[in-house]
Amino acid sequence: MEFDWNNTPFEMDGSLTQREIEESFEDPFAIRLLPDSARFSVQARFFNLGISAAGVGIFSVYRTNGRLIRVLLARAFEPEEQFFYQRKVNQTLQP
Repeated sequence: MEFDWNNTPFEMDGSLTQREIEESFEDPFAIRLLPDSARFSVQARFFNLGISAAGVGIFSVYRTNGRLIRVLLARAFEPEEQFFYQRKVNQTLQP
């Protein structure tokens, strides 16, 4: 997976690093969603919810051409996103 970090459209405010964001995409339990809103249909944008190697939950909005990922926004999980992520992990791990 390659990332395009040239001229990122959001400020890297220091709370997250590029490496942490990339790690959240490598999370084996990462959740990738295609929003069904017309707002996102012009240019397909996807959501990723994943955890970095340090355990930081990261919500990202991104575009991809199948080869290159361009992150448009990344931030730490909100409590609802943490709950959703954990619920999906628990469902996956149940016998």
